[in-house]
Amino acid sequence: MPNQFPLELLTTFRSMADVVYSGDSYEHVYDALCRSAVDIVDGCDHASLMLRQHGRNKTAAASDDVARRIDEMEVELGEGPCIDAMDDDEPDQHLCTDLTSGSKWPALALRIRQETPVKGMAGFRLRRDGEKVGALNVFSDTPGALSQHSLDQAIVLTAFASIAMAALERGEEAVTLRRGLESNREIGKAIGLLMAMHGISDDQAFEMLAKVSQEMNIKLAEVASQVVAHHRKEPGSGVLGAS
Repeated sequence: MPNQFPLELLTTFRSMADVVYSGDSYEHVYDALCRSAVDIVDGCDHASLMLRQHGRNKTAAASDDVARRIDEMEVELGEGPCIDAMDDDEPDQHLCTDLTSGSKWPALALRIRQETPVKGMAGFRLRRDGEKVGALNVFSDTPGALSQHSLDQAIVLTAFASIAMAALERGEEAVTLRRGLESNREIGKAIGLLMAMHGISDDQAFEMLAKVSQEMNIKLAEVASQVVAHHRKEPGSGVLGAS
């Protein structure tokens, strides 16, 4: 849905930005991330954020007890989308959108079906300064409700969370954080447009922006702004448009 994706990007960033700007703690951002996942990601009924701290996996926030309980199952069994997202090198997302038709995590899937209403799930890697530090889990009570479009929404949300966490860790004040997020919002919009236009992953889209930035000696945020501006004038074209 290329025409809808930019609008959803704006909605996602604005929703998260409002919360981040008004908060000053990791816990505030973590809670906001889980709430936003339920509100924004199509088909998502529950969400949790698991972080790896000092070698241990811990639930930092959850939208409700169902999400928190599934996190506990993952840690207990040592398998699941969140664990894989933090352990594996590729890809950045791990999913099983229909637990009723089989799963790559059979023990976890069985427990989930027996003890919760959840029928589909996906985990998205959270990076900070290039390192894998955690994962966002999204869960659906309806088999197959987590579509490719849902996964794109969750990817954008996770990317925004990484930006906010990095800013908080550096101890940036609210004004500085706002400015950083505004520029990164343009980068996020450009990444979303490139993903939609070229059918590529978020990492590939970011690499395209970074390459142009380096070769043209232009700041990454400026390259992103050009991509978005060109798309508004002529969809499908621009600095990184289809050739």
